Amino acid sequence: MSTAFLKQLSEQLNSSQLLTDPADCHAYGYDNSTLQGQPLAVALPETHQQVVSIVQTCRRHRVALIARGQGTGTTGATVPGADPTLIVSLQRMQRILTLDPDNRLMVVEPGISNQAVQDAAAARGFFWPPDPTSSAVCTVGGNLAYNSAGPRAVKYGTPRENTLALKAVTGAGETLCTGVKTTKGVVGYDLTRLLIGSVVTLA
Repeated sequence: MSTAFLKQLSEQLNSSQLLTDPADCHAYGYDNSTLQGQPLAVALPETHQQVVSIVQTCRRHRVALIARGQGTGTTGATVPGADPTLIVSLQRMQRILTLDPDNRLMVVEPGISNQAVQDAAAARGFFWPPDPTSSAVCTVGGNLAYNSAGPRAVKYGTPRENTLALKAVTGAGETLCTGVKTTKGVVGYDLTRLLIGSVVTLA
Protein backbone atom coordinates (compact mmCIF):
# COMPACT_ATOMS: atom_id res chain seq x y z
CA MET A 1 0.00 0.00 0.00
CA SER A 2 2.73 2.47 0.98
CA THR A 3 4.56 1.98 -2.31
CA ALA A 4 1.51 2.70 -4.46
CA PHE A 5 0.53 5.61 -2.23
CA LEU A 6 3.97 7.25 -2.38
CA LYS A 7 4.19 6.66 -6.13
CA GLN A 8 0.94 8.49 -6.68
CA LEU A 9 2.05 11.37 -4.44
CA SER A 10 5.33 11.63 -6.35
CA GLU A 11 3.33 12.13 -9.54
CA GLN A 12 1.51 15.09 -7.96
CA LEU A 13 4.52 16.81 -6.34
CA ASN A 14 8.04 17.57 -7.47
CA SER A 15 11.00 15.89 -5.78
CA SER A 16 11.58 18.78 -3.35
CA GLN A 17 7.97 18.63 -2.18
CA LEU A 18 7.92 15.02 -0.99
CA LEU A 19 10.21 13.74 1.75
CA THR A 20 10.41 9.99 2.28
CA ASP A 21 13.81 9.48 3.91
CA PRO A 22 13.18 8.78 7.63
CA ALA A 23 15.97 11.21 8.57
CA ASP A 24 14.34 14.01 6.58
CA CYS A 25 10.90 13.20 8.02
CA HIS A 26 12.09 13.04 11.63
CA ALA A 27 11.84 16.80 12.27
CA TYR A 28 8.16 16.73 11.26
CA GLY A 29 7.30 14.05 13.81
CA TYR A 30 7.14 16.28 16.88
CA ASP A 31 5.89 19.65 18.04
CA ASN A 32 6.52 21.75 21.15
CA SER A 33 5.11 18.99 23.36
CA THR A 34 7.20 16.08 24.62
CA LEU A 35 5.66 13.64 22.12
CA GLN A 36 7.48 12.16 19.11
CA GLY A 37 6.31 10.08 16.16
CA GLN A 38 7.68 9.05 12.77
CA PRO A 39 5.77 10.07 9.63
CA LEU A 40 5.52 7.74 6.66
CA ALA A 41 6.36 10.76 4.50
CA VAL A 42 6.10 14.56 4.45
CA ALA A 43 4.36 16.52 1.70
CA LEU A 44 5.18 20.20 1.19
CA PRO A 45 2.45 21.60 -1.08
CA GLU A 46 2.73 25.09 -2.52
CA THR A 47 -0.77 25.54 -3.96
CA HIS A 48 -4.35 24.95 -2.88
CA GLN A 49 -4.87 22.44 -5.69
CA GLN A 50 -1.90 20.40 -4.49
CA VAL A 51 -3.47 20.24 -1.03
CA VAL A 52 -6.72 19.01 -2.59
CA SER A 53 -4.87 16.32 -4.56
CA ILE A 54 -2.93 15.17 -1.49
CA VAL A 55 -6.08 14.83 0.63
CA GLN A 56 -7.86 12.91 -2.14
CA THR A 57 -4.89 10.55 -2.47
CA CYS A 58 -4.78 9.91 1.28
CA ARG A 59 -8.51 9.18 1.25
CA ARG A 60 -8.17 6.82 -1.71
CA HIS A 61 -5.36 4.85 -0.05
CA ARG A 62 -6.80 5.18 3.49
CA VAL A 63 -3.64 6.81 4.85
CA ALA A 64 -3.91 9.09 7.88
CA LEU A 65 -3.08 12.76 7.28
CA ILE A 66 -1.97 15.49 9.67
CA ALA A 67 -1.60 19.13 8.61
CA ARG A 68 0.99 21.28 10.37
CA GLY A 69 2.71 24.64 10.26
CA GLN A 70 5.93 25.24 12.19
CA GLY A 71 5.12 22.83 15.01
CA THR A 72 5.00 25.43 17.80
CA GLY A 73 1.85 23.91 19.33
CA THR A 74 2.15 22.22 22.71
CA THR A 75 -0.68 19.65 22.53
CA GLY A 76 0.89 16.98 20.32
CA ALA A 77 -1.86 17.47 17.74
CA THR A 78 0.61 17.34 14.84
CA VAL A 79 2.47 14.25 16.09
CA PRO A 80 1.80 11.06 14.09
CA GLY A 81 0.60 7.97 15.94
CA ALA A 82 1.25 4.31 15.28
CA ASP A 83 -0.59 4.15 11.93
CA PRO A 84 1.24 5.17 8.74
CA THR A 85 0.71 8.92 8.55
CA LEU A 86 1.43 11.56 5.96
CA ILE A 87 2.41 14.93 7.39
CA VAL A 88 1.27 17.81 5.19
CA SER A 89 3.42 20.80 6.04
CA LEU A 90 1.91 24.06 4.81
CA GLN A 91 5.07 26.08 5.57
CA ARG A 92 5.74 26.87 1.90
CA MET A 93 2.33 28.47 1.40
CA GLN A 94 3.33 31.84 2.83
CA ARG A 95 2.10 34.51 0.43
CA ILE A 96 -0.07 37.54 1.11
CA LEU A 97 -2.71 37.27 -1.61
CA THR A 98 -4.65 40.47 -0.90
CA LEU A 99 -3.87 43.55 1.19
CA ASP A 100 -6.85 45.91 1.18
CA PRO A 101 -6.60 48.51 3.98
CA ASP A 102 -9.69 50.39 2.76
CA ASN A 103 -11.79 47.36 3.64
CA ARG A 104 -9.62 46.25 6.59
CA LEU A 105 -8.97 42.99 4.77
CA MET A 106 -5.92 40.80 4.30
CA VAL A 107 -6.01 37.42 2.57
CA VAL A 108 -3.05 35.16 3.31
CA GLU A 109 -1.93 31.58 2.83
CA PRO A 110 -1.76 29.33 5.92
CA GLY A 111 2.04 29.02 6.08
CA ILE A 112 2.75 32.72 6.51
CA SER A 113 4.11 33.64 9.93
CA ASN A 114 2.10 35.64 12.40
CA GLN A 115 4.95 38.19 12.46
CA ALA A 116 4.84 38.67 8.68
CA VAL A 117 1.13 39.44 8.89
CA GLN A 118 1.75 41.80 11.81
CA ASP A 119 4.44 43.64 9.83
CA ALA A 120 2.34 43.91 6.66
CA ALA A 121 -0.62 45.26 8.63
CA ALA A 122 1.53 47.70 10.61
CA ALA A 123 2.91 49.19 7.39
CA ARG A 124 -0.67 50.26 6.58
CA GLY A 125 -1.55 51.47 10.09
CA PHE A 126 -3.35 48.31 11.20
CA PHE A 127 -2.57 45.25 13.28
CA TRP A 128 -3.60 41.59 13.48
CA PRO A 129 -4.74 41.14 17.09
CA PRO A 130 -3.70 37.52 17.82
CA ASP A 131 -0.18 37.62 19.28
CA PRO A 132 0.89 34.26 20.76
CA THR A 133 4.33 34.15 22.36
CA SER A 134 5.64 32.26 19.32
CA SER A 135 4.41 34.94 16.89
CA ALA A 136 7.86 35.38 15.33
CA VAL A 137 7.72 31.86 13.88
CA CYS A 138 4.23 30.39 14.29
CA THR A 139 1.98 30.30 11.22
CA VAL A 140 -1.42 31.86 10.73
CA GLY A 141 -2.78 28.44 9.75
CA GLY A 142 -1.60 27.09 13.09
CA ASN A 143 -3.07 30.09 14.89
CA LEU A 144 -6.44 29.34 13.30
CA ALA A 145 -6.21 25.60 13.98
CA TYR A 146 -5.61 26.18 17.68
CA ASN A 147 -7.42 29.53 17.97
CA SER A 148 -4.10 30.80 19.36
CA ALA A 149 -4.22 34.29 20.73
CA GLY A 150 -2.07 35.99 23.37
CA PRO A 151 -2.55 38.87 25.82
CA ARG A 152 -4.23 41.15 23.25
CA ALA A 153 -7.13 38.69 23.09
CA VAL A 154 -8.43 40.16 26.33
CA LYS A 155 -9.32 43.37 24.50
CA TYR A 156 -9.45 42.41 20.82
CA GLY A 157 -10.45 38.75 20.76
CA THR A 158 -8.91 35.58 19.38
CA PRO A 159 -8.47 34.52 15.73
CA ARG A 160 -12.09 33.37 15.87
CA GLU A 161 -13.26 36.96 16.36
CA ASN A 162 -10.88 38.42 13.78
CA THR A 163 -11.26 36.07 10.82
CA LEU A 164 -13.88 36.89 8.21
CA ALA A 165 -13.64 33.87 5.91
CA LEU A 166 -11.74 30.68 5.16
CA LYS A 167 -10.95 28.44 2.23
CA ALA A 168 -10.57 24.91 3.56
CA VAL A 169 -10.22 21.37 2.25
CA THR A 170 -12.46 18.72 3.79
CA GLY A 171 -11.42 15.15 4.51
CA ALA A 172 -13.16 14.16 1.28
CA GLY A 173 -10.83 16.44 -0.66
CA GLU A 174 -13.53 19.00 -1.40
CA THR A 175 -12.95 22.76 -1.20
CA LEU A 176 -15.10 24.60 1.30
CA CYS A 177 -15.37 28.41 1.28
CA THR A 178 -16.87 29.94 4.41
CA GLY A 179 -17.70 33.41 5.67
CA VAL A 180 -17.80 36.77 3.91
CA LYS A 181 -15.39 39.58 3.02
CA THR A 182 -17.32 42.20 4.96
CA THR A 183 -17.19 43.00 8.66
CA LYS A 184 -20.85 42.10 9.05
CA GLY A 185 -22.10 38.78 7.73
CA VAL A 186 -24.70 37.13 9.95
CA VAL A 187 -26.75 34.97 7.60
CA GLY A 188 -26.39 31.18 7.61
CA TYR A 189 -24.26 28.75 9.59
CA ASP A 190 -21.06 30.18 11.06
CA LEU A 191 -18.75 27.55 9.63
CA THR A 192 -15.75 29.88 9.88
CA ARG A 193 -15.89 29.92 13.66
CA LEU A 194 -16.62 26.20 13.74
CA LEU A 195 -13.43 25.40 11.82
CA ILE A 196 -11.23 27.78 13.82
CA GLY A 197 -10.01 25.99 16.91
CA SER A 198 -10.96 22.53 15.61
CA VAL A 199 -7.24 21.60 15.36
CA VAL A 200 -7.76 20.44 11.74
CA THR A 201 -10.17 17.67 12.73
CA LEU A 202 -12.88 19.13 10.45
CA ALA A 203 -10.80 20.40 7.50
